[in-house]
Amino acid sequence: MNTSPDLLTQTLVFVGGGHSHAIALKKWAMNPVPGVRLILITDVVHTPYSGMLPAYVAGLYTYDQCHIDLRPLCQFGQVELVRDRAIGLDLQNNTVICESHPPVAFDYLSIDIGSTPSINQVPGVAQYAIPAKPISKFLAQWDAVLEQMKRQDRTHFRVGVVGGGAGGVELAMAIQGRLQSVCRDRSQALTEIEVHIFQRGEELLPQRHPKMRHTIQQVMRQKTIRLHLGETVTAVTAHENSQASEYQVVCESGLTVPCDRLFWVTQASAAPWLKDSGLATDDRGFIQVNDYLQSTSHSHVFAAGDIAAMINHPRPKAGVFAVRQGPPLFENLQRAVLKQPLKAFQPQKEFLILVGTGDEKAIASRGIITLGPFGWLWRWKDHIDRKFMDQFTQLDAVMESRTSHSWGIKIFGKGLLSLLPSFSSSLPPSPSSSSHSSRSVQALKLTPTMHCAGCASKVGRSVLDRVLHRLQQESPDAFQHPDVLLGLTEPDDASAISIHHRTTLIQTLDYFRALVDDPFIFGQIAANHCLSDLFAMGTSPHSVLAIASLPYATERIHEETLYHLLSGALKVLHEAGAVLVGGHTTEGSDLALGFSCNGFQETGAMLKKGGMQVGDRLILTKALGTGTLFAANMQLKAKGRWIEGAIASM
Repeated sequence: MNTSPDLLTQTLVFVGGGHSHAIALKKWAMNPVPGVRLILITDVVHTPYSGMLPAYVAGLYTYDQCHIDLRPLCQFGQVELVRDRAIGLDLQNNTVICESHPPVAFDYLSIDIGSTPSINQVPGVAQYAIPAKPISKFLAQWDAVLEQMKRQDRTHFRVGVVGGGAGGVELAMAIQGRLQSVCRDRSQALTEIEVHIFQRGEELLPQRHPKMRHTIQQVMRQKTIRLHLGETVTAVTAHENSQASEYQVVCESGLTVPCDRLFWVTQASAAPWLKDSGLATDDRGFIQVNDYLQSTSHSHVFAAGDIAAMINHPRPKAGVFAVRQGPPLFENLQRAVLKQPLKAFQPQKEFLILVGTGDEKAIASRGIITLGPFGWLWRWKDHIDRKFMDQFTQLDAVMESRTSHSWGIKIFGKGLLSLLPSFSSSLPPSPSSSSHSSRSVQALKLTPTMHCAGCASKVGRSVLDRVLHRLQQESPDAFQHPDVLLGLTEPDDASAISIHHRTTLIQTLDYFRALVDDPFIFGQIAANHCLSDLFAMGTSPHSVLAIASLPYATERIHEETLYHLLSGALKVLHEAGAVLVGGHTTEGSDLALGFSCNGFQETGAMLKKGGMQVGDRLILTKALGTGTLFAANMQLKAKGRWIEGAIASM
C-alpha cells in the first residue's frame, strides 16, 4: 500500500472564480493541506474585480489591471482548473454537473458564482438590454458599443441605465466619461452624448445615508445625467423608426425614452439550478449559510460572495463583503477537511463605500460621513484597489518549495522537435516532510531550464543514436524483418509494416506527462498529439491502446481521474474514427497518458519525411510556440488567455 504523504484522499471543489474564492485559493497555496485534491470550475479564467470595473469602463484601467488571472493562481496553488460552466448539482452523488465536462465529484464543495440582474420579469429586457452581470459578457458588449461609437458618425447617442443603486450610479458616470472621451477623440460635440438613469424609488442609493444620496444626485445633475426617479420600467421595445434610437424604454407612468443601448443593473438574482439542487435558499434563490459560511441544509457545502445569504447577518450584495469573506472561508474549508471545529464569522455592519465619478474623482461614505467628490479620494481608492490586485499579480516572487516542471509540446510530427527548447536541469529538491506546517511557501527564483513534459522532455536524439548504434553493433539482425517497411533503420513519424501486398499497417507510440491539470482536457490533447503521427503519414486512425499513469490517490479519486482522462480521449478518438481496444494503467507521481496508434493504408501511399525538394511547400497544421507558452506558464509568466488559446489549438 502506498503511504506517501502526497496520497490524495479528499477532493475539494470550488465552483466559480469570485473574489472570495480567489482569496481562499491564494491562502490555500500559501498553507496547503496534504492529501487534498483542489479543483476550480469556472467558465472564465480572467475574473473581473468589481471594485475596478467602473473605472475600466471609464477608460482608467487596462483589462489586465482589473482582472484576476485564475490560471497562474491555480498553477501556484496546484489547483486543477476546469474551464467550464456549472449548470447543476447532484447532492445525492456529490457531483457538479457541467455544461461540457463529465460530472465532477467532490467531498467538499464551495460556491462563489456571483449573481445576475433579474432580466426576465420585464418584457423585452432579455432581448434588448445588456445585463451588468455576468461581467465578462457585459464587458464584451461594452467593447462592442465603443467600437460602434468609433466607427459611426451619429448626431446623437443615448444610453440608458436601469437601477439606481451604487452599481448603476457608478456605471452611469463611467459610461458618460468614456463616451465623452471617445467624442473628444473624434472632435464631436460633447452634447451628443445622453445618459439616462431609471430608478424605481424616489432617490438614488436608497440604502445609503441621506447625505450620500443628496451628494450623488447633485453630482449627476451637474454632469447632466438625466435622472428618472420614481419611474418603474415595464417594457423595453425595439424602436419603430430606424432613423432614431434602436430601443424604447417604457415606464409605468407613461414615460417613454429612446435609447441606443440599455444597461440593466437592478436587484440581483441567483442561478436557478442552486435551488433545484435541493440546497436551502432564500426567497431570491441565494444559498442560505450559517456563521461558518456553511450551507444550512448540507454541511459539506459552503458558499460566499453574492451567491451566499448569511441568515444571521444579512448584508447587501457588495464586493466589500465578498472580499471580507475570503479569509474566513479559507479557514473553515481547511478546518472542515481536517475535521476540526469551524470558526464563526460576523461581517461588519458599517462599511466604507467609495464611488468613482468617471473622471478620476470619488465620493466616500461611511455611516453619517460623506466626502467628495475629490481627486485625493480617487487616488486613495486607486491605491486600495491596486494593493488588493497585487496579491494575485506578483505570484512569481514566491513559489511553493517543490520540484517544478515546465513543458514543451510537439507541434507537427517528430520532424519539428528541434524547433522546441531543450530544458535539462532541475530545481532544488523540496524538503521531505509530511507535516502540514512543513509545506510552507519560500521565496524561490525559478531558473529558465527545467524538466519538460511534452516532446521537449524526450531523451536527446544524440543519446538515442548512440544507444541504438551500440545495440545494432551487438545484435545486427534485431531490427531487421522482411515485412518492416519503415523502422529504426529508417526512422520516420511512424513505423510501417506490410501485412498484405496491398495493405500497410502504420503504427506509432507517444506518451507524456500532463501539460494541463484538467484530466478531461489533457485526455483530448494527448489523443490529438498521439494521432498526429498517423495524420503526418497520410493515414486514417483505426485503433489505439492506452497507457496511463495516475497520481497517488484513493481508489475513488483514481476512478474519477481515469474517467475524466479517458472521457476526453474518447471524444477525440471517436471524432477521428478510431476505437480504444485496450491499455494499461499504473500509479506515479504525475498524471501521464499515451497511446499506441494503428492505421491502415494502401501500400506505397504513405507520406514520409524524406524527399523534400527545393520549391516544395511544408504545411504546418498547428501554431508554433506552445512549448514556450507552457514554459512561461510554469513560471507564472503566461496570461491565462494565452494558455486558453494554446489549449484550444491543441
